[in-house]
Amino acid sequence: MNKFLYILLFSVIGFSQTDSLKVEEDSISVAIDTANFEAFGNVIINEKALANVFEKLYLLEENQDRKVRIVHIGDSHIQADLYTAKIRRRMQQVFGNAGFGFTFPYSLAGTNNSSPIRFTGSGGFSATRNLYADASKPVGLSGISFEPKQKSFHIDMLVKDAQFDFTKLKVISPKNENIFNVAFAKKSYTTQEKVAVKTPATSSHKVKPGEVLGGIADKYNISLKQLKSANGLKSDNIRDGKILKIPGGKSVTTYKTVSTVKYVYEPIALENTPISNNYTSAKPIDKITIIGDENASDFALNGLILENEKPGVTYSAIGVNGAKSNDYNKFPLFFEQLPALEADLYVISLGTNESFDKQDIATYFGNLKTMIDGIKQKCPEASILVTTSPPSVLHRKHKNIYIEKYAEKIIEMAPTENYAVWDLLDVFGGNKNININSRMGLMARDKVHYSNAGYEKQGELFFDAFIQSYEFYKSEK
Repeated sequence: MNKFLYILLFSVIGFSQTDSLKVEEDSISVAIDTANFEAFGNVIINEKALANVFEKLYLLEENQDRKVRIVHIGDSHIQADLYTAKIRRRMQQVFGNAGFGFTFPYSLAGTNNSSPIRFTGSGGFSATRNLYADASKPVGLSGISFEPKQKSFHIDMLVKDAQFDFTKLKVISPKNENIFNVAFAKKSYTTQEKVAVKTPATSSHKVKPGEVLGGIADKYNISLKQLKSANGLKSDNIRDGKILKIPGGKSVTTYKTVSTVKYVYEPIALENTPISNNYTSAKPIDKITIIGDENASDFALNGLILENEKPGVTYSAIGVNGAKSNDYNKFPLFFEQLPALEADLYVISLGTNESFDKQDIATYFGNLKTMIDGIKQKCPEASILVTTSPPSVLHRKHKNIYIEKYAEKIIEMAPTENYAVWDLLDVFGGNKNININSRMGLMARDKVHYSNAGYEKQGELFFDAFIQSYEFYKSEK
């Protein structure tokens, strides 16, 4: 009995309190062979909670006339976009590629992300994660406040994978203010100006009949001593026809025309809507520059949404290194901006960081329920799916009993709270299988994070469970 809806994959995966996920550095250096990996109970629990999203996927398959949008929220595991990239790829192979979905300038915010969207910029930026930001910071959808330090900034975005070129752009900002302009190309123009160039009248002098050294020195406004020194002369006698070097000499000013190529951005104003500021292009775009509107003085960016004109699925990843559900809950702007995603399914993956804080079950689930309720209030038609945390150790040596208890509570409350569950803890064999998973190269050295292969395996198994539930839903129609 599987289920995979466009639900809030609010998984208890969590990330330990590290600043970033560095898989290459932390991965175990062994040959990775996941072919013999045996998943345990890879099904969706309470799959009926995904009926809404399954129906939308069914209509998408039947009519090819819509987009189904899935948003995966979590911590560092999700911010890295390794686990979610695998799910995105598999979903779009089956249902069609409707675009990349949500993205954010992580690199300019001084943090990590491996998605095929590259950001560069100038002007300086300040950023604070929801773990540390105070209530005055504009922390919205991304979970990270992001503010240019000066008005003359620009943010360049490049899509490195052509399959995610886009025709529809949404810019998300606090209070949905129209404070940004978008430029799709820099226009060049050439200016010409005259530049003064000073050059000596001559650099040498040929002695003419009757000329003497003193007269030649006077002609070039130099001393006799300078002239004799420059030419190694010991006397004032000079023969006709000798070529003398003239040190310094009188300069003359000439002018030449210099051409300079300059670039300017030609911004296109965005269309302001109740939930975002939008632009639609007639042809696919792979790069843009974002600049501030000249009439605005304060700027903050909460994220971008990239889609194309095709029917299919978008799979967005929203993650913050070290985050817990109560970190998202601290900022009302996060929930206020959710409608801009137009999500059919939210997937929540949080919990490992809560276990490192040793949150008791009541505190943990209370915070998770607050997050789920906040999503339901703003997006009542969306399905929600919660994943449990993957197997991990606590502080590198202790058995993590917290994630085991969290998983039990998540499953127990699923029917009451109307969300589906993917029990990743059980699928990966529970904490008892940590050493086995580690030897297979699925985990990093800290046995909290996972290797690239480990995250890809999680994504593959999640997709398998989702599709199995979806196919069962179709068979029952």
